[in-house]
Amino acid sequence: MVLVLLTVPANAVAAIRIKKIAFDPSGSDLGSSSSLRREYIVLKNTGNRAKRLKGWKIKDQGADHTYKFGRFKLRAGRSVTIHTGRGADTRFDRYWDLDNYVWNNDGDKARLLTRGGKTADSCSYSGGSSPNSPKRC
Repeated sequence: MVLVLLTVPANAVAAIRIKKIAFDPSGSDLGSSSSLRREYIVLKNTGNRAKRLKGWKIKDQGADHTYKFGRFKLRAGRSVTIHTGRGADTRFDRYWDLDNYVWNNDGDKARLLTRGGKTADSCSYSGGSSPNSPKRC
């Protein structure tokens, strides 16, 4: 009996990672459209293959806000920004279309879940250290 083991280099698999969370946009937290659009999370495909994200979710820890991807493909090496507020979706920008903030100014945890519900990545932060600055994950 011969056993053949095929391995795939780690960089050949599309790895979707949380890169940044902008949790405290400049200005007062009055929930204006422009302020809600300046609150966002950035995902990056760090692999060398495109990845379909249909059914993937982004969740916060505190209030259980959930963003669910519809039909969307993130190309290798590319990033997508998911804004809390309203807007027209593009290849590079998606919109949660919410009227309230998602990411708590005093700290929160973002989880990226696969279509099957497994955690692909997560990023925690605590606020207060540098207001208005995005948290790099």
